[in-house]
Amino acid sequence: MSTEAATAAARRSKITPERETELYDAVLRLLREGGYDSVTMEGVAARTKCGKATLYRQWGTKPQLVTAALAQRRCTVFTGIDTGTLAGDLREAGRIAASHRERDAELMEAVAQAFIQHPDLRAALRETVIAPEVAAIDAMLARAVERGELDADNPAIGFVAPCFMGMLRIERLFEDRFTDTANMRTFVDAVLLPALRVEG
Repeated sequence: MSTEAATAAARRSKITPERETELYDAVLRLLREGGYDSVTMEGVAARTKCGKATLYRQWGTKPQLVTAALAQRRCTVFTGIDTGTLAGDLREAGRIAASHRERDAELMEAVAQAFIQHPDLRAALRETVIAPEVAAIDAMLARAVERGELDADNPAIGFVAPCFMGMLRIERLFEDRFTDTANMRTFVDAVLLPALRVEG
């Protein structure tokens, strides 16, 4: 955990878990209703009967509050996957991603434009939401190298996490092409494994 994250966690410890969940739920409702720009400290305070000063004291900034709310709702889905083979790990990641797609996509789309326009939000999301998932995928690849399944100098290694995460984001823009919920398994088998030169 970064120093900044540790400090934020220490500040939040003064709020009960139930109250924290109530505040996060208000943030997520505002995101669904109008996107990132509709979320304000004033709006969250009004919906939860919480002092605006309390929100600033606990989270500091709107991007930190929004990121914390998203992180609480979206568990790290790839951590803990270890089937014993790289093909198995990536297929399991694809299966889990497909099962979470609709739930996560709605909220992530609500902040998609803001992610581009607001560097502070982008940095917070990368650290709290995106980095753990990327680290989990990178760990799968590292284990495959250790087992001898994958050459350490394989140039495709560095592209696996970006491709995997990018596919999750882009498939909703091509819903006419990716209508089958099993498309992530196909993506793993037809694109990732051949690029890595790994037998399935």
